[in-house]
Amino acid sequence: MRVTKGLPESELTSILAGASALVVRSETRVTARVLDAAPDLMVVGRAGVGIDNIDVPAATARGVYVVNAPFGNVVAAAEHALALVLALLRSIPAADASIRAQHWTRTNFMGSELRGKMLGLIGIGRVGSLVARRAAGFEMQIIAHDPFATEAVARGLGATLVELDDLLATADVVSLHTPLTERTRGLIDAGALAKMKRTAVVVNCSRGEVIDVDALADALERGAIAGAALDVFATEPLPADARIRRAPRTVLTPHIAGSTREAQTNVAVDVVKQILDVLDGRPARDAVNAPRPPSDEVGGAAWVRLAERLGSLAAQLLESRPDAVELRYSGALLELDPEPLRASAAKGLLESFSEQRVNLVNAMAIARERGLDVAERREAEVDRYATLLTVRVGGTEVRGTLVQGEPRIVYIDGFWVDVPIEGHLLLTKHHDKPGLVGRVGTLLGENDVNISSMQVGRLHPRGAALMILTLDDPVPDAVREQIGSFADVAEVRTARLGVPQGAALV
Repeated sequence: MRVTKGLPESELTSILAGASALVVRSETRVTARVLDAAPDLMVVGRAGVGIDNIDVPAATARGVYVVNAPFGNVVAAAEHALALVLALLRSIPAADASIRAQHWTRTNFMGSELRGKMLGLIGIGRVGSLVARRAAGFEMQIIAHDPFATEAVARGLGATLVELDDLLATADVVSLHTPLTERTRGLIDAGALAKMKRTAVVVNCSRGEVIDVDALADALERGAIAGAALDVFATEPLPADARIRRAPRTVLTPHIAGSTREAQTNVAVDVVKQILDVLDGRPARDAVNAPRPPSDEVGGAAWVRLAERLGSLAAQLLESRPDAVELRYSGALLELDPEPLRASAAKGLLESFSEQRVNLVNAMAIARERGLDVAERREAEVDRYATLLTVRVGGTEVRGTLVQGEPRIVYIDGFWVDVPIEGHLLLTKHHDKPGLVGRVGTLLGENDVNISSMQVGRLHPRGAALMILTLDDPVPDAVREQIGSFADVAEVRTARLGVPQGAALV
């Protein structure tokens, strides 16, 4: 592990060769050039919430996870927003400066109470919702504007959803808690400020670009609004000639809303846990460019792993590259978000045909680039098992389920089986006759290939059958060809599930 601070892009790129993970704060910009300098990079961790300093599309195209810690500092940010409101309405910074200058002019610092004031929250996500709950303790009235929130969510916070113009015209305190998007960039501009009451104040602990600070400085200088408290700025550090520095009735802090000891610990732990998950081949909980894994309460991680292995097995049983894949969900899977299952199955399928890195980050993008059509079906009724995940590619169909919480392959091309999802597999389609299993086992033993499990599925006695052997070692090509020459053996295939190319299980 290497820790560095304040590196320009040229120096950062020079030290990234061979790096598997990169952790940054808000000042370090992770550009396409930086990513190109780290071909082994698997994950970029942002120790915080905002990821606008990371080129997420470039990372996605390269199959690099981008993870953040959206919950680690939310309490700190919510508390800081209310601290700014109190500091502004009670003129605390100015009063402190006055007394340090040996003045005692109490009449200059007549303040306002929060009780009874109308708080207008623009955004009631993770931070905004916490601000709402804390503001209720001050007996404030709360209105909110959030295109993605429901009436039920707002009611649960004691807030009423309103249109943005209504919020601006009504609120005594306007507090911003929105991500930076093209829709929110410059959201509070001269026009928005003109709609606010002259007695209103605006607080921003979200992203600096959400407010046009020059328009805000102008409104403050003209007395169009009563005050502003800002923790974030479009350009940081704040330039010496920034007009907002000289604007009256302001409280400015240097992007410290998330800077508490507790938050820093929470953020560090959250990001490191996700980085370790990625490095260990598990999906990251808060990846911003990959599907969020289903809850472990419903076996989420196991279903994602099963989907990948089903896709991989289907690909290895095909004769040619596929142009379409169909996924079918039944039983308890109908209640899950299919996105991570879809991406995982595509990952398993594409890894057999693609030379580039394929993971949950870029699997669907690569599928689109290769013209792979991904279709999905939801089935209320299923065979044999209450819940089944099916992957069908060309003429190959495989199904899986969880047995006592563990993923198993239970169906391959018309045969019901019970196969683990780890190991080297040898599959034979043959005519069910006595002696074949023994001959295959003897041949493998003579070539030092160890069998860990065996399954035979058949349609009826002495009819068409499928034998699946799970092996600790790969089958040499010559041995596979010899098995294929046995009488009554119609087809022999091998596959690897969860085993790197050339590796044996130990």
